[in-house]
Amino acid sequence: MAEVDHAFLARQMERVISEVGRLRDEMTVHTATLVRLDGTVAGHEVRAIHTWMARTNERISKLEDAVP
Repeated sequence: MAEVDHAFLARQMERVISEVGRLRDEMTVHTATLVRLDGTVAGHEVRAIHTWMARTNERISKLEDAVP
């Protein structure tokens, strides 16, 4: 099995942190869109979107918590 050095681990951590940042940016955009649509879309559709976003936020939080 190949040896893993600190530089490799550092690069991987930078990649993970960058991905989490991109996900957070996407969630910000989706949230802004949802807030705008909230008043114009039927209530049950908005609730479904809110649920989907809450689940996505939970997954992002788990990823962030896993990063030391």
